[in-house]
Amino acid sequence: MKFVLIFGPQAVGKMTVGHELEKVTELKLFHNHMTIEMLVPYFGFSREMWRLTDKFRQDIFEAAAASEMPGLIFTYVWAFDLQSDWDYVNKVFGIFEEKGAEVYLVELEAELDQRVERNKSPHRLEHKPTKRDVGRSEQELKRTAEQHRLNSYEGEIQRENYLRINNTDLSAAEVAVMIKEKFQL
Repeated sequence: MKFVLIFGPQAVGKMTVGHELEKVTELKLFHNHMTIEMLVPYFGFSREMWRLTDKFRQDIFEAAAASEMPGLIFTYVWAFDLQSDWDYVNKVFGIFEEKGAEVYLVELEAELDQRVERNKSPHRLEHKPTKRDVGRSEQELKRTAEQHRLNSYEGEIQRENYLRINNTDLSAAEVAVMIKEKFQL
């Protein structure tokens, strides 16, 4: 079992890279909006929606880690200034590592103007209905970038299987190949 966490700010290309990585490996993509989009129609962006999102994700992680599947790709917006996000990421890693899985971290970064442009992409809007109000989504993207640190500091991540990619000028397919080659997926 291989667990690949692709993280970075909103609209950096996590899901799109995940889709491309899924095409060139045997790993399956479980992007963070899969649970969000399922629950928002019933609960909105409420405390209950986030509680259920966390519960469903944990159940899926535990089932995947115990399964015979080759691996899982998960996407996440990690606020490095929030201890709760560090705790969550370490908890997820623990689920997989307890079952003997190899954990890989891929951090994506891109210029804000590129992320604002990607926020409107047809691929993103197809898979994330809650982002279809592009004005509101762009406002949230900018607000979050101001309020939280969404990329790590140099040397902050101390794990061995870690790769940081500035994908401002790279296609998702190029990034997926870089990840596959670096980690021999």
